[in-house]
Amino acid sequence: MKRTLAAVFIILLCLVLAAAGAAYWIFSSVKTAHEHTHSAEFIRIEKGSTPRQIIDRLSSEGIISSSAAANLYLRLFGDSQGLQAGVYQFKSPISTLEVLKQLEKGQDLTVKLTIPEGFTRFDIAKRMAEKFGSLEVLDGDAPREPFASEPDILKMMDDTSLISDISPRATSLEGYMYPTTYTFPRDAKAGDVIRAMVEQFRKFWKPEWTAAASAKGRTPNEIVTIASLIETETSVESERPVVASVIYNRLGRGIPLGIDQTNVYIAKMQGRWDGVINKSDLAVDSPYNTRIHVGLPPGPISSVTESSIRAALDPAQTDFLYYVRNVDANDGSHWFYASAVEFERGKAKYQKWLASQR
Repeated sequence: MKRTLAAVFIILLCLVLAAAGAAYWIFSSVKTAHEHTHSAEFIRIEKGSTPRQIIDRLSSEGIISSSAAANLYLRLFGDSQGLQAGVYQFKSPISTLEVLKQLEKGQDLTVKLTIPEGFTRFDIAKRMAEKFGSLEVLDGDAPREPFASEPDILKMMDDTSLISDISPRATSLEGYMYPTTYTFPRDAKAGDVIRAMVEQFRKFWKPEWTAAASAKGRTPNEIVTIASLIETETSVESERPVVASVIYNRLGRGIPLGIDQTNVYIAKMQGRWDGVINKSDLAVDSPYNTRIHVGLPPGPISSVTESSIRAALDPAQTDFLYYVRNVDANDGSHWFYASAVEFERGKAKYQKWLASQR
């Protein structure tokens, strides 16, 4: 009897030691980081893949060191049903445990497109073409047509049907593509991207703004145009209503707005913008040239934010007709003036500062 009990004890002890050894091997294997050669690649895990198929695939790629240890860990300690399909990039070195956690968290690589405030449709088209046109083909990507070219994107932006209810007189989507950061699937088409930007504009455009524009004797397109001028003139939100007051005061007195960003816009329309405003840009004969033509340009010259729209609808009440950059603060703000004499003094100070920066 004693011999039987001793034998049973020895067997149990061996089993415990074997289990402990197996557990040690499993944990040691999944916790130890190792190098692999695929850290710069994207690996697609297809929907419907079983946990064993996923582990075997990653083991064959050398990303998981031991498929047996990984499978046993999942079966005994992990969540075998928690591994998600997606497109992954695994760092090197990496442990099997880190790989499994990444698979449980899920990862699907998408495209982030950032449209800054004040971007023109030409800027947006260029960024779209560069961002989507240069995407790397990932393992498992479905065949897709090349992304639209910059000229083709601009043609799409001439279709104003998406905003015909808000602004029936708009001739392009300029000003109606909201500036923010968007996330798109990798196979998004140019039309999908444009539609998303316009839909974002429509989300923030309030029906009462159409009524407010009418109350000011303006169309929504004119309000968006004024907002775009404000957007390009100052990034300081608190002074946007003041800039708006200068625009309205000049319009009311029949004084050309003299906003040089409209000349930049002309150069972009004509495909010759090189980053510098030349004298020829200031003299070009175009309805967008607010240096030589009284009134608003024919349409917006950039994307707009809500604060610029609000400033266009509710400008500050001032007698200012001029403004120039505040070089003392040097924070993007401006000095404002009611008289040409005061403005010339401020302008001289600005030009002296500008010369010192060159």
